[in-house]
Amino acid sequence: MLRLWQLLAIFVVFGLSRPAQAWWDAGHMQIAYVAYKHLDASVKDKVDALLRLNKDYAKWTAEAPDDRTAKMFAFVHAASWADDIKTEPYHYTRDKADGATAGQNIGYNDHYQHAYWHFKDTNFSPDATPLPPVNPVDIVTQLKLMIAALPESSGASDDIRSYDLVWILHLVGDAHQPLHAVGRFTKQIPDGDSGGNAELVIPATGETIALHAYWDSVFGGYVSPYGAVFDADAKGGLSSLSVNQTSAQIADPQAWIDESFELAKQYAYASPVSSADNAVLLSRDYETNARNIARSQAALAAARLAKLINDALK
Repeated sequence: MLRLWQLLAIFVVFGLSRPAQAWWDAGHMQIAYVAYKHLDASVKDKVDALLRLNKDYAKWTAEAPDDRTAKMFAFVHAASWADDIKTEPYHYTRDKADGATAGQNIGYNDHYQHAYWHFKDTNFSPDATPLPPVNPVDIVTQLKLMIAALPESSGASDDIRSYDLVWILHLVGDAHQPLHAVGRFTKQIPDGDSGGNAELVIPATGETIALHAYWDSVFGGYVSPYGAVFDADAKGGLSSLSVNQTSAQIADPQAWIDESFELAKQYAYASPVSSADNAVLLSRDYETNARNIARSQAALAAARLAKLINDALK
């Protein structure tokens, strides 16, 4: 159980920023932008037609100076929609992974948050702590369902295909965040850490933050499409990273989760991260490795996202 001072520290950190969301807006938008640059021209038009069915389209494109930029802005901003619906203005309802609404795919008539769609905790224990059963519905089950429905030939309505597209833009990024693929159970945290949410770390910036949120924050927090494009195209930014083309061809979401799980065990839980809930000071080596892994995973997510959409809408 977290101590009072630790809970207060987390409250202070999160009170000054957006709630913890995978990669946060900056990461998701940069992944989407890099993917967009690799979409076929005809696919970009089909994508835009689907995104126009989302009620937030006008908001996504409000700052765009021209139609061409507006289409790109919509794609980039849509990547954060699955996190946006967790916030108060949307009034979307929380539900559970074992509930009647868990695995549905009904389009924009669905007003549930589906928080469990964002991850698949591959549970493990380094000290033989008992593991719980896995959720029946998760990021892998939903990505497979939505990817299958995205092509026009699937027979799904445009409303469903649009809804699925905005979720796919987000979930592909989530699947490549290592702590969205793991749950660690230890004697000190017997109920599991929910992907690093129970452990506390102190990075070089000096704040106390949940391990999961630390990894989410690698690309920054809230950002506009302008900011995401600027950061991705900056020297050494996400646009400049090379990706192994053999790995980029892997289209199975379960394989993505398996990769992320192994990276989490090797890097996210590496020393000095504790097996308990006490805050630990991160080392320079740990933070360097975390940034490198996050960047390579985001670049890979962008390549796989572009391939997925090109294949579905060609």
